[in-house]
Amino acid sequence: MFIFAVFKKNNQQTNATFLMSKNKQKIRYKTQNVKHSFTGTKLTKYAGLSPIMNFINKLKIGEEFNELFPTEKNNAVKYSNGQIMLSLLLSSLSGVNRAVRIANFTADSLVQLLLNLRKNLNKDVIGERLKKFGQQGSVLFQEYTFKKVSQWITESKLSALTIDCDSTVETVYGNQQGAEKGYNPVKKGAKSYHPLLAFVSELKIVVNNRFRTGSAYTSNGILSFIKQTSVILPATVTNVFFRADSGFFSGELFDYLEELKWEYLVKVKLKNLHSLLLAQQWEAVAPGIAVCEFDYQANHWKKKRKLKAIRTLTGYKEAEYFGETQQVELYEYACYCSSLPLSVEQIHEKYKERSTSENWIEQVKNQLLAGKTLTNNFHANDLLWQIGVFAYNLSVIMRYKVKKHWKEEHNTFRDWFIELPAKILTGGRQTKMKIYEHYYFREDWEKFEQSLLV
Repeated sequence: MFIFAVFKKNNQQTNATFLMSKNKQKIRYKTQNVKHSFTGTKLTKYAGLSPIMNFINKLKIGEEFNELFPTEKNNAVKYSNGQIMLSLLLSSLSGVNRAVRIANFTADSLVQLLLNLRKNLNKDVIGERLKKFGQQGSVLFQEYTFKKVSQWITESKLSALTIDCDSTVETVYGNQQGAEKGYNPVKKGAKSYHPLLAFVSELKIVVNNRFRTGSAYTSNGILSFIKQTSVILPATVTNVFFRADSGFFSGELFDYLEELKWEYLVKVKLKNLHSLLLAQQWEAVAPGIAVCEFDYQANHWKKKRKLKAIRTLTGYKEAEYFGETQQVELYEYACYCSSLPLSVEQIHEKYKERSTSENWIEQVKNQLLAGKTLTNNFHANDLLWQIGVFAYNLSVIMRYKVKKHWKEEHNTFRDWFIELPAKILTGGRQTKMKIYEHYYFREDWEKFEQSLLV
């Protein structure tokens, strides 16, 4: 009874505290209803494209597109090929794919100003033009991008490079020309394309790529691909290290790399690899870790090569032997063929560094959307893929001077720099953009804008 009385007394004191403010002025607020209408003009969602377009113009990319794909002037033609190519490049940088969305993207007021478009592109025009370019168009554009890559490598002043080579599967949901069934870890049995890519790891850019049908094996055409890559590299590069996964384990490839005097590291792929490793003499180098080295010559190889393997203890399992339960060790094996004069442990660590190239492939495909816009024509799809890869390289090179942003993924860069709303003002023969004055990343945005002008 006493406890209840105390509680009641305390409660009354609390209520009295609130009641004390009854005669004082209070801060009140009232929410306001905001009406809206889709009638806004001279607005943009992509303010960051303005300084990016200045960078593109500084590199003369637009002029070079016009020379590469000239447009015959007549009354029926409303858009130049250069405008269409730049629209595809900017849409890729902005995370926009598919012809319908790209057409809508070109309705943006800033995009129209940057590309000198009187109105947005027609979705059918995009596909028709790309199909007209044909195989010659995709080859011309690829050769153009190779020259740009060679120029960027020269400007980096790097004399030693690491080339990480890999393939990727791009699943399609239709009957696109050249899409065939093949190896597809994402959707088994589905048709796909199977592009091949090579990265310069020190710069994170794609030095070479090849758009292939889905039935192509990982290493199909690898010799001509490496030959092409060696031509792309400028003469200033004197030391090349090639690295790839087990899909590229080939004696012919090793012969050619040795002919080029490139160092190499490739993971081993053999049907009898497990039994081959079990037969080796293993040397313990740390608790649960053992290594071995041995000579091996596969059929059709011109000579023997040294294989290096590492065995790691991953756990134990119970097994019955002659009526007794025993603990059996479980191991994970990795085996490599390499020309590098390094220990097995160093080779193993060197190989693990290539995992970053898988992240770059993910950016090419899912952030710059290479291969996401498709037509029913293989060569048009090849060109669309090339544009996506070029957009990725452009994004990386733009950010190369500012290491803080160079380390970012493109999606992060796009979120804070490109996708920024603004109001476009025109008058006095000038065009200006008004951006939110309290934008959180304003300082970073302005500094990066200046870096593009240098």
